[in-house]
Amino acid sequence: MASSASDAATGAAPRRPVIGLTTYLEQAKSGVWDVPAAFLPRVYVDAVTRAGGIAVLIPPQPVDPAAADAILDGLDGLIITGGKDVDARRYGQEPHPTNDEPRLDRDALEDTLLQRALARDIPFLGICRGMQVLNTTLGGTLIQHLPDVIGSTRYNAGGGVFTPNPAITVPGTRVGALLGDRVTVQSYHHQALDAVADGLIVSAVGDDGIIQAVDVEGLTFGVAVQWHPEETAADDPRLFTALIDAAVEYRDHRKGRA
Repeated sequence: MASSASDAATGAAPRRPVIGLTTYLEQAKSGVWDVPAAFLPRVYVDAVTRAGGIAVLIPPQPVDPAAADAILDGLDGLIITGGKDVDARRYGQEPHPTNDEPRLDRDALEDTLLQRALARDIPFLGICRGMQVLNTTLGGTLIQHLPDVIGSTRYNAGGGVFTPNPAITVPGTRVGALLGDRVTVQSYHHQALDAVADGLIVSAVGDDGIIQAVDVEGLTFGVAVQWHPEETAADDPRLFTALIDAAVEYRDHRKGRA
């Protein structure tokens, strides 16, 4: 991981970049309490901290562009995490009967936060739902229920069980450069990208043609994957390490302009 010139000059330990991760807002039980709570599975936090970052959680909350900028002012990188289905009405469709009850507050937060992050060229990683949010925010659409298209539940076994699937990368893309020609990934999704938004480059597909990853065109570091790399980050941290390295460069460049 890169370190800043100022840290090197003073002999101080390199300062770790701050990575924001969006969270769930769901009914949750803890001890005697059963209340709405913001939370995120620990594997996400561990993936960031092991790669050298500091994880900061961003719960669903009312946000406008100015508030999103205030959040992003304190971050060096952004991860939009997995979770419930994006509201189909955001991309002009009626919801499929299998879709989750929409989390409108989270949809709104992540849409605004992502628009401002892309405008500021903040290093970005989208995970599962995060890739779907990226595509719909930029004007794309989703396949709402993959079994209707591929005839199987290979990407979503249910019951919290991740399934291994191949992701075949596209030569010349950022994802291809990071992960090589082919990687086995952990899947848990019943939706996927359909019409790909302008500004996104397909960077990996499954052996059935389902889109597995995209690069964000024109961004210094912008990658989104349909799978769950946090589940295997202890053994394969490459996506998180790349995000952290880009976040260090972003932080140091921003401080150089200050």
